[in-house]
Amino acid sequence: MAVAVNCFVWSKVGPNGSLPAFSMREQVIILDFGSQYTQVIARRIRECKVYSTILKYDTPAAEIAALQPKGIILSGGPESVYSRKAPLPDRKIFELGVPILGICYGLQLMAKYLKGKVEPGQKREYGKGMLKVKSSACALFKKLPRELQVWNSHGDKLTRLPAGFKTAAVTENSPYAAIENRKLKFFGLQFHPEVVHTPRGKTIIQNFVHQVCGCGRKWTMRSYIDQAVDDIRAQVGDEHVILGLSGGVDSSVAAALLHRAIGNQLTCIFVNNGVLRAHEAEVVQEVFGRNFKIKLIYEEATDQFLKKLKGVTDPETKRKRIGKTFIDVFQAATKRAGKAKFLAQGTLYPDVIESVPIAGNPAALIKSHHNVGGLPKNMKFKLVEPLRCLFKDEVRLLGKELGLPDEIVWRQPFPGPGLAVRVLGEVTRERLEILRNADRIVVETMKNEGWYYKVWQSFAVLLPVRSVGVMGDERTYDYTIAVRAVESQDGMTADWVKLPHGILETLSSRIINEVQGVNRVCLDISSKPPATIEWE
Repeated sequence: MAVAVNCFVWSKVGPNGSLPAFSMREQVIILDFGSQYTQVIARRIRECKVYSTILKYDTPAAEIAALQPKGIILSGGPESVYSRKAPLPDRKIFELGVPILGICYGLQLMAKYLKGKVEPGQKREYGKGMLKVKSSACALFKKLPRELQVWNSHGDKLTRLPAGFKTAAVTENSPYAAIENRKLKFFGLQFHPEVVHTPRGKTIIQNFVHQVCGCGRKWTMRSYIDQAVDDIRAQVGDEHVILGLSGGVDSSVAAALLHRAIGNQLTCIFVNNGVLRAHEAEVVQEVFGRNFKIKLIYEEATDQFLKKLKGVTDPETKRKRIGKTFIDVFQAATKRAGKAKFLAQGTLYPDVIESVPIAGNPAALIKSHHNVGGLPKNMKFKLVEPLRCLFKDEVRLLGKELGLPDEIVWRQPFPGPGLAVRVLGEVTRERLEILRNADRIVVETMKNEGWYYKVWQSFAVLLPVRSVGVMGDERTYDYTIAVRAVESQDGMTADWVKLPHGILETLSSRIINEVQGVNRVCLDISSKPPATIEWE
C-alpha cells in the first residue's frame, strides 16, 4: 500500500507509527511528482471544502480506484518527462474513468502517455505571463475573463495534442497552455493555478473540483477534528502519549487536539533551552499546567544547551546541536514521565517540505528542523503527528475550533531553535540577553500599536556587527539589531511589511535607549524568496 501524506490520512501505518487510514466519500487524489507546490494544491482543494489525499506518484491504479476518488490531479515536478530519472505513474490511471487534471509536468505526462508530443522549448517560461482563453466553454474557465495572469515555471512544452484533445488557452510561448478532452474529462494546464501569483487560479481549481468532478462542499475543520480524534483514539488505544510542548501555536494546538482525544493519557514536557523569548517559560507553565489542566513536566536545561552552543557559529551546526541536546534532555524527561508508547509532535508541512523529501520525492533541503525526519533508533516511540500536513493558518483555525485563547492561537511563529538562530554568530548569555530585551520591545511595540496580529512575524535579530556610535557625548562600540516584519499566508512565501514610520521610530528609539549594548537599529526589507523568514 502507498503512503498518503495529506493532513491526516495515511493509507497504511508509517515507519514511525503514522495514523491509520479512514475512508472519505468525496475526495480528490493528488499524485505527487516532486513539486514543492503539491501541498499547496491540496490546500486549495481544502479551501473548496473538499477533502484531498496526496499519494506517491507511482501508486498503483488499483489502489487509487479503491479510494473511489472523484478526480485525480497530477502535480508539477522538477524533471523532464523524457529524463531517465523522470517519475512516472501507473498508466492505468487514465483508464479509471475519473476526471484528471495535469499541472505543468502533469500536463506533459498526460500528453506523453496519450500519444501527444512534448519537446524542449526554444524559450523557457518562468514567472508571470498572460493567458488567453480560446474556449470559453471549457469548464475550467467558467465565469473567468478571457485574459488571465498566470505563473509559469517550465522548460519543456507540448508541441502536439493527444488525440481527442483541444486547445483551451494559450500564452505567448505555449500554444497549448491549457488543453481539454471533454469526453474523458481530462484537462491539462502548463501553468500553476495553485500559487498566489496566478490570482484567479483558485477559481480554476474550484471549477475542476466542483464543476468537473461534481464534489460538494462538505469538508471543514470541524470534520478534521472529528476524524482526527477518532483516528488518534484508534491508534493510541489505552496507551500513553508524550508531547514536547514549546508554547508556540503548533505544539499548543497539537496538545489541545490530543487532550480532546485521549485526556489524561497525554503528558506534556516543556524544556527550557535558554533560547526562549522573555517570560516564555512562565507563560507556558501558567497556561497549560494550571488553566488547561494538562499534565506538564518542566525541564530547566539552559546551562546544558549553552554549553553545547559554545563557540558554534555555523547555522546548521547550531540547529543540529540544539536538536541533539533537545533529544537528550527530552529523552531523560520521558523516563521520569512514566511508561508511554507514543510521542506526539506539532510538525507542520512547511517544516517538512523544507527539511525532508515527501513520500520519497525529490525536494531541496532548505534547513533542518529538530522535530522532522523521524526518531533516533534508541527512542522506542511511535510517532503521532496530527498537524504534519497543515499550514500555519490552518492550524490557527483548528486552534479556534478547539477553543484555545486568541493569545495562543494568533501568537506569531517562533523557530524551534529559538533565539539561537536570531543571534548570528556565537550564542552567549550576554548576546541572548541583548536580543531577548530587543525582541521584547518589538513585541510590546507591535501590540501597543495594533500591528502584532496584522503581520505574520515581527522580531529582532542580533547581528555579529559592532559599529561606532555616540551616546551622552561618549563614543560607543556596540551591536546592531535588525528588525524583521513579514506578511505571509502559509510561510512558504513572504513579503516584508511596510510598517508606519512612527512605529519604526518608536522601535529604534526604545531599543537603543533601553537595551544596553546596542547603538544601531536596521530594518530588513527582504522577501521570501530569495531570503528566508528567519536569518539562520
